Amino acid sequence: MNNIIELTADSFQQVISETAPETLIALYFYTQQAPECVSMTSLLEEKAAQYSEHLLLAKLNCDVEQALASQLAQQIGLQGIPAILLLKGGAPVDMLPGPQSKEMLDAAFEKHLPNAEDLLVTEAQQLLSQGNFSEAYTKAKQAYDVNAQNSKVKLILADICLNIQKVDDADALLSTIPMVDQDAYFNNLKAKVELAQEAKDSPEIKQLEAEIAKDENNFDAKVKLAVQYDQVGRKEEALETLFSVLQKDLAFGDARKMYLDVIATLPDGDELAGKYRRKLYSILY
Repeated sequence: MNNIIELTADSFQQVISETAPETLIALYFYTQQAPECVSMTSLLEEKAAQYSEHLLLAKLNCDVEQALASQLAQQIGLQGIPAILLLKGGAPVDMLPGPQSKEMLDAAFEKHLPNAEDLLVTEAQQLLSQGNFSEAYTKAKQAYDVNAQNSKVKLILADICLNIQKVDDADALLSTIPMVDQDAYFNNLKAKVELAQEAKDSPEIKQLEAEIAKDENNFDAKVKLAVQYDQVGRKEEALETLFSVLQKDLAFGDARKMYLDVIATLPDGDELAGKYRRKLYSILY
């Protein structure tokens, strides 16, 4: 849906009544005869592009739609143009008379539109629902970098961490959620973390660790242990175990392929991925 429209007398009521109540409508009164309208139009169109799902820019050309413009001006007490009337749920929420700078527009729209981290969280949620965990992690991490205190951000990031088996990271995030924000979503994630933590020390893992303790050169056991570590989200231990094999025998079985596969499961930009790529390069070259 195009969120920039030219209003007419015929479309006005339909636009107001059919626009979702959570969408902010910027009713923009302008004339092509006023030079200040040119720059404002450009700024408003940039804002509309930035908030394509949350903002509708309804432009009213007062030269073309004189009757409608005059009627609305009387109803809202408009003294001149350019001017912007902000509406939500069909009701006025703010009025911006006269020319507006970018800073003035940003300050006014900020009161009624989602903030930067909320937009990123929405994108992360959509990507998570699509199973695109790597990109979802990137968006959620960006939101966390913007505001590390936002519980909504920490919850979605913890959820994604669980899906990519970064269990300790998820646990650390959940431990910082204040009591007031510990809702059903939090409790569900907490339960998943507890189950994942219990699985981290399975009987199979303990047995393989015991075998390796007896013989550090038991590469078969190390590769099997790395597989187990990877399956329960102990990524760094999986990589370190495989690296200890590759240091001594770079061509041992599928160790190198597994090493790269584990790295590939980590999200883009993950520090762990960079660390173990460098370690591999150090023995390759």
